[in-house]
Amino acid sequence: MKAINEFFLGMGEATWVDWMWLSGHVFLIVLITAVAREIAKRLLNRFAKKVGETQTRWDDALFFAANKPLSWTIWVVGLSFAGNTIYDKTLPLETADTIETADSFFQHVGTIRSAAIVALVAWFATRFIKEFQKIVVLPGHDGTDSRWDPATAGAIGKVLRASVTISAALMILQAFGLPIQGVLAFGGIGGIAVGFAAKDLLANFFGALMLFIDKPFAVGDWIRSPDREIEGTVEEIGWRITRIRTFDQRPLYVPNAAFANLSVENPQRMRNRRIYETFGVRYEDISSVQKVIDDVREMLKSHSAIDTSRTLMVNLVSYGDYSVNFFVYTFTKTTVWTEFHEIKEEILLLIADIVHKHGADFAFPTQTLHLENEITPES
Repeated sequence: MKAINEFFLGMGEATWVDWMWLSGHVFLIVLITAVAREIAKRLLNRFAKKVGETQTRWDDALFFAANKPLSWTIWVVGLSFAGNTIYDKTLPLETADTIETADSFFQHVGTIRSAAIVALVAWFATRFIKEFQKIVVLPGHDGTDSRWDPATAGAIGKVLRASVTISAALMILQAFGLPIQGVLAFGGIGGIAVGFAAKDLLANFFGALMLFIDKPFAVGDWIRSPDREIEGTVEEIGWRITRIRTFDQRPLYVPNAAFANLSVENPQRMRNRRIYETFGVRYEDISSVQKVIDDVREMLKSHSAIDTSRTLMVNLVSYGDYSVNFFVYTFTKTTVWTEFHEIKEEILLLIADIVHKHGADFAFPTQTLHLENEITPES
């Protein structure tokens, strides 16, 4: 505006009439823009109510992503139109003294508008990607569980947002006339230097990429490593570190590169949990051992918590120093840790009842001492 004021201060009286007409014209454009923004706001509010009544989540995501960018788009288009009006009306009135001052800003209105629209489209895309990430991890309305793994959805969302941001930045640079070939070439050379300087950071990045592709575990899984003292519930899989909450509620931060060189167990994905116990009865009850074994086997086959499609074995296994030993090898249907121990407790008590029902008992370490009677000759 300072340039415009300097421009018109050097003009005659007739030019002030043009200046007043131009000011009114610009004011009218801004007013129409403000009214259009207010109308659009009210229409969007009504549309939001209609969208909220539907069962589809994607229209909610689309509306949320487009709401704010659309409002700013109205302002960008209106103000850029006002800028173009100023530039078009002042151009015929330019003199040699004012050619470099009056139009130094307004001649770039078109470029600024293009860059702003690109930024708004990128803003809309990133907002929609965030909503997409939220939707795909939720179960369907029809009860089907076709949701994505949260870690996979997060990884895809981050890659898509980064791609949109970088593409928008390159388009804005090109809009302002900057050669993106030079930027890309500089980025390639700089990438090599950064790669040598930040190899650990890149190792963690590719470690995260490996976790997202191979999916050895997901957020919420209980994992442990026999190679290191790592055990707990996965809370977050980031691009550099994975946060694990140990069972004593301490946060454990593991660099992603570490998972490339260690073994990880994922008990969360077990199909069953195993009961494997050995029992010993007294030698004096050896005549009842076969009946005890048969009854225990039948009890396990009829138990509702035992998976009979898996291996189920109850057999005499050995003669110990003080007991006749048989073992139980079976699997529960549940994999939940707390439920498994409740079932195992019930099974152990039922086995004790079966043993006692046959008049037998469990053995405990004993030792029998045989003494010989020495007969001394009478004198």
